[in-house]
Amino acid sequence: MKCIYYLTSTLKSTQDVSDDLHEVGVEDFYLHVISKDECGLKKQQIHSSNYLETLDIVRDGFIGAALGFVAGLIGIWLLMYFKPLGPDFEIPTLVYAILVGAATLFGAWEGGLTGIATENKKLARFHDDIAAGKYLILVYVGKHQEATVRKMMEERHADAEMVGIDSHFINPFTSVERVTAPRA
Repeated sequence: MKCIYYLTSTLKSTQDVSDDLHEVGVEDFYLHVISKDECGLKKQQIHSSNYLETLDIVRDGFIGAALGFVAGLIGIWLLMYFKPLGPDFEIPTLVYAILVGAATLFGAWEGGLTGIATENKKLARFHDDIAAGKYLILVYVGKHQEATVRKMMEERHADAEMVGIDSHFINPFTSVERVTAPRA
């Protein structure tokens, strides 16, 4: 499944694109609009984006979990090396596993909190457009639907600019390149 990014400049154009995408079989679940005009989207009943698309919760959560895992491994290595409970006391392996698990979960939690305060890295290239009042439309399409959607958009919505394609939006570590330069 791919994610195709389109930019439109007006709410009316976004509504028309949404209606036409519904006509060719794209359901609301696969269509999200990112805009600073959330009220306008709600009034027009246009499916807006969610926090997983606009914030970096998942990406930063994974990074935090990895850092927590490494910190947990370092912690158990220090316990094994210094033996704070005495040289003859053996700490059970389950305790080490629990320590690493707790450190990993704590890192994921901290990373998620950081991600809540951070814009999604995939949307950073479109930040200025969204801030200028444009509407970024994310259309998730399968291989069988991609050609139909792209053809319909070219024929009916010349004002909607295709600005990016992502192999899949779910992978938080891929980046999206702009297909074209922003229009003035």
